[in-house]
Amino acid sequence: MTTTLPIDAHVHLDIHPTHPSAVTAALTGTQAHIAHLSLEAADWTVVADNVLVLVRIDHEEPYWAQDAAKHLTAEGITAEITPRLQEAMDEEWTWANYPMPWCTRSEIREVSNEAQKIHDDIRHGQLLIHAHAHDGHTTVAVGTYLGRNGKSVYLHGEDHLRQVADTFDSPAQALLAFEKVHAADMRPGSAPLTDTERAAAEARTPLALTPAKPEPARPEPETVAAYLADAGNHDALLDTFLTAHGEWEKWRTWSDATTHAIHESQTLRIERIHEAHPRETAWTVAAYETPVSDRMWHLTATGTAPAPILQALLNHLADGDGWDTALGSPVDEKTVTAATRPLADAGWKHTVDGRWLRWTNASQDAGVQFDAFAAQQPNSPLATWTIWAGPTIDQPTWTIHASPYTPAPMIADLAEELAHGTGTRQFSPSVQRQPPRLTATAPAIATTVARPQANRSR
Repeated sequence: MTTTLPIDAHVHLDIHPTHPSAVTAALTGTQAHIAHLSLEAADWTVVADNVLVLVRIDHEEPYWAQDAAKHLTAEGITAEITPRLQEAMDEEWTWANYPMPWCTRSEIREVSNEAQKIHDDIRHGQLLIHAHAHDGHTTVAVGTYLGRNGKSVYLHGEDHLRQVADTFDSPAQALLAFEKVHAADMRPGSAPLTDTERAAAEARTPLALTPAKPEPARPEPETVAAYLADAGNHDALLDTFLTAHGEWEKWRTWSDATTHAIHESQTLRIERIHEAHPRETAWTVAAYETPVSDRMWHLTATGTAPAPILQALLNHLADGDGWDTALGSPVDEKTVTAATRPLADAGWKHTVDGRWLRWTNASQDAGVQFDAFAAQQPNSPLATWTIWAGPTIDQPTWTIHASPYTPAPMIADLAEELAHGTGTRQFSPSVQRQPPRLTATAPAIATTVARPQANRSR
């Protein structure tokens, strides 16, 4: 009976720190070079002094690491396997949607191992690829083995599914056959690396063994008034709205930069500009008397508008009330009072400055403005309503503008959210609230705003 003499070499096997399926081997001991040679022969890659990695394109590293550990132990070398690697070794898994479902798990591993050998032969320069193409389903290639009887091969597939589909006696025969089938798509040399091959190559670099420093923990978002909340993801807001309300349908224009959403009545529409400058118009809501008439009213919002404010707007549109403000209806004291009642109820300061009626909160960093002059000029580009937040109305962080006939219930819903709503904002110590400015308080509205002339063009 032969007894294996112990070797002063210790191999510590663990999961790769940045490539989940790969395995690392750290070698110690006066005879570590023996383990080193054994692992290199099994196609482990040296990445540092006495550190090797096993990286494969079939993600079977734990299986082959376990096989390596058995061989090392049989040679008298101590092989230590970490618990997390042992868990990966014991895991039973299979490929999703595997194209050869009749294969057993063992047979799948054999197919993958043959693909791995092809990959390694190419990587080590033993298989020279002459040309490649795409056959409409996958990558195909033709190449010749160097120093292996000069056999040329036709390769089909990528990564763990790559196979030798045919062989030829010479490169000329192989290229002629390949060109006959793939002349239109044929390209010289190897195909670009797949994502799997690129990740494997990166895992074999010494830098990959150093896990990236974790980013400092971001503080939990703070709860703030709605008008101070983050803008969030406007596109996601629109997508969620459309998913929840089947009466709305999304329309793409010729450019992906803009999305239109149209109500089934064809008289209410939303335009969303995806890449608008944060301070420019990113949303436009417009209502029409008929599907082919001019606009009755419209409302716009900038790309920095807070998510809770936009959500309130979308909620109002979903309710379906108050869209059809009659053309020529008066924008009078009653209309303005109804639209701004939530602000009055919240105790917001009301002032009159010539043609402008304004409501501002106590800190004066949010407000609503009504322009009596613009209300009488339906064709003017001036906004009748301005809802804003920021240092001042002239330097706002975000704004919403609305035309004369914008329904009072819609303005009231936005005012309600402005006065009482809350949202979240990532804490930023650099954000400082602007000091309030002193403004004289004016009496309540005492006059009726003049009735504008009916006109459908807004």
